[in-house]
Amino acid sequence: METNKKVALTFNEGRDTIEMPVLAGTLGPEVVDIRTFGKTGMFTFDPGFLATASCESKITFIDGDLGQLYYRGYPIEQLAERCDYLEVCYLLMNGELPTPAQKADFDKKILRHNMLNDQMFTVFKGFRRDAHPMAVMVGVVGALSAFYHDSLDITDPHHREVSAHRLIAKLPTIAAQAYRYNKGLPFSYPKNGLTYAENFLHMMFSTPCEEYVVNPVLARALDRIFTLHADHEQNASTSTVRLAGSSGANPFACIAAGIACLWGPSHGGANEAVLKMLDEIGSVDNVAEFMQGVKDKRYKLMGFGHRVYKNMDPRAAIMKQTCDEVLGELGLQDDPKFKLAMALEKIALEDPYFIERKLYPNVDFYSGIVLSAIGIPVSMFTPIFALARTVGWISHWNEMISDPQQKIGRPRQLYTGSPRRDVQQLSDR
Repeated sequence: METNKKVALTFNEGRDTIEMPVLAGTLGPEVVDIRTFGKTGMFTFDPGFLATASCESKITFIDGDLGQLYYRGYPIEQLAERCDYLEVCYLLMNGELPTPAQKADFDKKILRHNMLNDQMFTVFKGFRRDAHPMAVMVGVVGALSAFYHDSLDITDPHHREVSAHRLIAKLPTIAAQAYRYNKGLPFSYPKNGLTYAENFLHMMFSTPCEEYVVNPVLARALDRIFTLHADHEQNASTSTVRLAGSSGANPFACIAAGIACLWGPSHGGANEAVLKMLDEIGSVDNVAEFMQGVKDKRYKLMGFGHRVYKNMDPRAAIMKQTCDEVLGELGLQDDPKFKLAMALEKIALEDPYFIERKLYPNVDFYSGIVLSAIGIPVSMFTPIFALARTVGWISHWNEMISDPQQKIGRPRQLYTGSPRRDVQQLSDR
């Protein structure tokens, strides 16, 4: 909302001045509304948009300095402790937590619509067996628009809701089948009666030979991972979904664009990088030398610190508790890799070098360990991130489409190439 404050910009050697209003949100710093800045004939320059609010949103708030993350005003710690993932999905999409009746109805809509059109399995078979699961997910999610023509009218709120439900329901099935295709395993269909996280574990690890019994501790851990990754404000993939959606693209294409962006190692590959780092360290005996190498800037410490959080990642404490529960349940406390991880954690939490620089373990450090302990291969870490983040993407997409002020995204640039020049005839060059 607009405040009584103004920011004045003087230009043309002091001859001209333009005033720009200052806007204030519910939480967070005030922002300068620069929409009239173009009247000066100039544009702002902000690589990476680190100082630019690209939109107005009511969904998620982050305070990196204080280590706070709120979904629709609710602290992430409370949501992870008191709600399951589908409650969080309902909250992100609708703005309020569901009543018992609303939750039962929403759960039914999601859990009873997780099957894929049978013809989609021919899409999977078009990929090489060794294709990365993220490559498969980008293609298959984009292909959903070819199967669901009845929910592509983005101007119709009901169509948008149906598309959102389909995406949330089918992403675990797509992710699990991408894994099984890669491994040469038969496709495993979802089962009614299982929760969202239980169904994913069932589709990943069951076989036709025997009944698969889901471990409730592992299912709860996975559900928390989904919740903690459900949204994270205007990150790269969310901004990608919004930008794609601003052109009027259908929701399946927009989510496929978000998955493609998430695939980047600087975004969705952080927990995968943690496991690679542990493999490179190799043994607890090498931890001290490795951490000294980090101080000497010879090695890079993955899973510690965060670009946004300048304090403790609020998701990390929840994931640390979950990590302890999973390792305890599976009897892996003495596993060499996990002992190595705990040795790294201990040094980072006690050594003044890491404390002063606020290099605390983040959510990626613990989630990578949990996923590995559950038996999920490293190649599936980012697909799991994608299926968890789908609800955040689709919530932002729907918010943007519903905003009467939204326009097609069109960033400007600072051009530093050649000035105008004339083309010479080929014989004269």
